[in-house]
Amino acid sequence: MSETKKMMDKPATATPLNPRKRAIIVGAAGGIGAALSRKLAREGFALALVDFNQQAVEALRDEINQTAKETRALAYQHDVTKYNSAPELLRRIIADLGGVDSLVYVAGMIYFPALDEYNFAQDSKMVEVNLLGGMAWMGAVAPLFQNAKRGQIVGVSSVAGDRGRIGNPGYNASKAGMTNYLEGLRNRLTRHGVNVLTVKPGMVKTDMLKLPGAPKPVLALEPEQVADLIWDGMRARKQTIYVAGIWKLVMLVIRHIPSFIFRRLNF
Repeated sequence: MSETKKMMDKPATATPLNPRKRAIIVGAAGGIGAALSRKLAREGFALALVDFNQQAVEALRDEINQTAKETRALAYQHDVTKYNSAPELLRRIIADLGGVDSLVYVAGMIYFPALDEYNFAQDSKMVEVNLLGGMAWMGAVAPLFQNAKRGQIVGVSSVAGDRGRIGNPGYNASKAGMTNYLEGLRNRLTRHGVNVLTVKPGMVKTDMLKLPGAPKPVLALEPEQVADLIWDGMRARKQTIYVAGIWKLVMLVIRHIPSFIFRRLNF
């Protein structure tokens, strides 16, 4: 499989008088990723858009560049489950952008099993995309940021990772792992001047909610709302944000429900 396809033009070189923020967005082509890509482009970032869907990521690249006065985005086709290829693609992107200041990992997948279904094939895919792919990318960029004593890593986890619920044990586990991994990175990197932000969305109005077995939307936000909140968290260099904020209260309650009661619930 081809790992990369990008535009011939490159973003304008940053200078002390014309600094340019540079971000990699893994999982850029749909939902939250696309909304955040557009948001960061408007905020002046040069972007490396990375996604499995080559046609979609190239279309997003073209859209962003058509609305800007100069090249803002480059597109790269990549399968996040090809873990060994992440470091090489990272090096190529850094050369193309002239550096990198932020890495956002928003790639994800979900499968909604029936309550009497135990599907290891789908569970393993969720772990591969939602957790292991993120570890490959964040683990590759972390030493670069640590040595530079600057930078920001943003990982999109989920409120689903706060507790193991009956509806989707595999998805919950993949997001719990992501949340825990991000916390560990934060504890390592904060002392080196690197910020690590964990994003925990609740329901978002993306194509995931159109999949078979998906629950009815509750407190669901538009992707653009989520992108705005992520950008606010990045600017403030926060550690963890719930989007929307009401989910922080909801999950506080859920985390403190006694186990003997929690296991009887049907969500």
